[in-house]
Amino acid sequence: MRWELLLFLLGLAATLFGCLVPLSWLPPLPNDKLMHFGAFGTMALLAGRMMPTPLTVALALLGVLVLSWLVELLQNLVPGRHFCWRDMAANAAGVLCAGAVLSLV
Repeated sequence: MRWELLLFLLGLAATLFGCLVPLSWLPPLPNDKLMHFGAFGTMALLAGRMMPTPLTVALALLGVLVLSWLVELLQNLVPGRHFCWRDMAANAAGVLCAGAVLSLV
């Protein structure tokens, strides 16, 4: 479980950095929706794997989804960034796919 926590924290730091720096700091991205899907889906998968019961897995997935919403809201405070419903949809799709994978495993 320690490696999952370490990967989760590293992923969290990288995702927060990527989502909350000014847009001018980032290279051109080919498809940022895929990056949102992958980042929040991976965090949800790792968070869910650390949980011992189905209820706590569901709470972890909900926590990652709420975190993604907060990150989107915080982007309004960053120059060149703004809240985007399409980003939120990509985040939610990643979390839901992670939930589906966790339920199968």
